[in-house]
Amino acid sequence: MQDSQGSMPARNIVLTGFMGTGKTSAGRLLGTRLGRRFVDMDDILVERFGKSIAEVFRDNGEEAFRVAEAQLCQELAAEHELVISTGGGALVNEESRNALAATGTVICLHADEESILARLAAADDRPLMQGAAEERRQRIRHLLHQRRLAYGAIAYQLDTTGLAIEQVADRILDLADADRETPGMIRIPVRSPDGSYDLLLGSGLLANAGRLLANRGLRPTTAAVVTNDMIREHAAVLSDSLGAAGFEPVLCLVPEGEQHKTLDTVRSLYDQFLAAGLDRNSVVIALGGGVIGDMAGFAAASYLRGVPFVQMPTSLLAMVDASVGGKTGVDMPQGKNLVGAFKQPAAVIMDVAVFSTLPSDEFRSGLAEVVKHGIIGAPRLFVQLEEEGPANLLQLVADAVRVKVDVVQADPFEKGVRATLNLGHTFGHAIEQVSRYQIRHGDAVAIGTVAAANMSAELGRCTPELAARIRTLLERLGLPVTVTGLDGDAIHAAMAHDKKRAGKKLRFVIPQALGDVVVIDDPGDAVVRRAITSVLE
Repeated sequence: MQDSQGSMPARNIVLTGFMGTGKTSAGRLLGTRLGRRFVDMDDILVERFGKSIAEVFRDNGEEAFRVAEAQLCQELAAEHELVISTGGGALVNEESRNALAATGTVICLHADEESILARLAAADDRPLMQGAAEERRQRIRHLLHQRRLAYGAIAYQLDTTGLAIEQVADRILDLADADRETPGMIRIPVRSPDGSYDLLLGSGLLANAGRLLANRGLRPTTAAVVTNDMIREHAAVLSDSLGAAGFEPVLCLVPEGEQHKTLDTVRSLYDQFLAAGLDRNSVVIALGGGVIGDMAGFAAASYLRGVPFVQMPTSLLAMVDASVGGKTGVDMPQGKNLVGAFKQPAAVIMDVAVFSTLPSDEFRSGLAEVVKHGIIGAPRLFVQLEEEGPANLLQLVADAVRVKVDVVQADPFEKGVRATLNLGHTFGHAIEQVSRYQIRHGDAVAIGTVAAANMSAELGRCTPELAARIRTLLERLGLPVTVTGLDGDAIHAAMAHDKKRAGKKLRFVIPQALGDVVVIDDPGDAVVRRAITSVLE
């Protein structure tokens, strides 16, 4: 990724965001790594005014500083191959933001409140951060709230909390590299037992999918696009893109709905693959929700003992959960996902533009998995959902999916920590089964998460307040927190076939705090039944 070798674009890398998030430290490191000139806008403005920024605010006023700052943004936008660190308020100005985005990759850095306070503790030259610690805390909250829309307008967002500066620099380079390939695209590398693959996230990616797959070494050959009639519009866009890149797309249709996630449907896919002449170099592409991804992945894992597989999820739920990690399979009458295989994808392409055609109930259902990931490993995302919401839709998906990526990289075959991703699922899968899959997966997970939180509170593993926060957030997002018309004994009985059980013992994932969940075995029949009852109406 050296400029001298021509592998980095001439576009600038622009780091912005709140003070104390690591812009200057990361910028200096990137400048050294890339052999680029590093520009700290605040240093230039101090030199031009001949005084510190605090003195400029005192003597000239904030407005004079912002005028000079905006002028400097326009000047730097006319240059190339820079690494630029802006002041925290520089790109609140829309004209400045657009000017720097025209010639550079703009990345907004974030950190949690405690990290910012710690990093600014010794600062005495920040005109907006004067006063005692509590005054600074309140000022940080006020400024972040004031700037949230401007920061949210930036496509690339990077949370630096808990990251070493070298890790921050690595992630910035990943974002800049993805922006070069397709403007606005986020690339998240995923390590797997079979090597590694890219998770690509952006808007309008289906129209570029053929090129993106070819860039990742997939041979232009026959491509089986597994989908259903409900999303033919997206399939047409994808097929055009594949054809333009030299692939030969063939539509392979399956019925819609969890009730069709069976071995019989997979058998129909084998017939369609054979009719299309798929060989071992052909690629199977899952275009749809989690049901299609699970079936297409299982078919790809077993057809000719395995052919390349690509996930292109079209629902929020599938994006943040089902499409990542390589788990595929089908249901049996006795329970969900009882037959399947691990099949790592060659790539995952997530196009958030498809959400415009997604029914509102389906989008809402997917938010259950987003909340689940917030509880497991993204407390900041959980709090954002409680308040004004994430910076933008792209960031919501990216933050949620990073939780799953981190977990599956640590435990690709679900031998340990990966089991935590089943928060709410022991209850949820049983609810789905007893309802004969009339209840959506995401809705069942929401109800199951409430049951798990209630169980945790009863066991003294989390506070009643946390259980109440989880329930309140799910309700606020329009998700169900109770279920009507189902029998508690039937739900309890359905758990006996849960694939997550340990021998004859039921296994549950329960929250202890935001960012802290634990797996427990056999909490006791009475505790399980009370947790079920707590979500029944």
